[in-house]
Amino acid sequence: MNNALIEFRGVSKSYRKGSEVVDAAANVDLRIQERGMVAIVGPSGSGKSTLLHMMGAMDRPTRGEVLVAGEAVNRLSSGELTRFRRKTVGFVFQTFNLIPNLTALENVALPMEFNGVSAAERSARAKALLVRFQLGHRLKHRPRELSGGEMQRVAIARAVANEPRLVLADEPTGNLDSRSGKLIYELLQEVSRERTVIVVTHAEELAKLADRVIHIRDGQLVEDPNSAIRLASNTL
Repeated sequence: MNNALIEFRGVSKSYRKGSEVVDAAANVDLRIQERGMVAIVGPSGSGKSTLLHMMGAMDRPTRGEVLVAGEAVNRLSSGELTRFRRKTVGFVFQTFNLIPNLTALENVALPMEFNGVSAAERSARAKALLVRFQLGHRLKHRPRELSGGEMQRVAIARAVANEPRLVLADEPTGNLDSRSGKLIYELLQEVSRERTVIVVTHAEELAKLADRVIHIRDGQLVEDPNSAIRLASNTL
């Protein structure tokens, strides 16, 4: 089995809510391997988005250590975190977060500009991704001219444009109908053959498409025992 891409060592995350302290993560130990799709499932307020944000170095733990691709991300400076995210992580959001005045092609190309990729390569790589995701006929369309499912496919293309080792998707089907949602999960499955994909979701049925399912409640993790079998069979 490959080395772990993500490792949590005794990670806790606490927030103050008025006079109350809320534990969004409580002494979490977790290892996630290179490649494959992992679903984190739990009710609202269970801590699943907090875990995702710490994996993506968008939030720091209150206690413990988070390692991603060999980097102790909780120790990185602000500038180092920015460089880490640009190189290692791609993000997919429930609300797509596309730039409304840019075309699909321009939205996908934009992150590559920040990484110093030439204009010609940006355009070629963005076009190839959109064609791969069956959006070759939508290259010049702006977000308002696309369906929800098409916008999310553009968002996934943007997330993988810089060829990150890790893709984090926070409720990627939350704004989609069931048919479009299943298509998005199948696309994320395809992406997970090349890199690690972590999906936060409420949708138990869609989560079953993942190689590994982790349930979280009150900041505590509970592994789906059947997912370990699926993950092992996929790495043989």
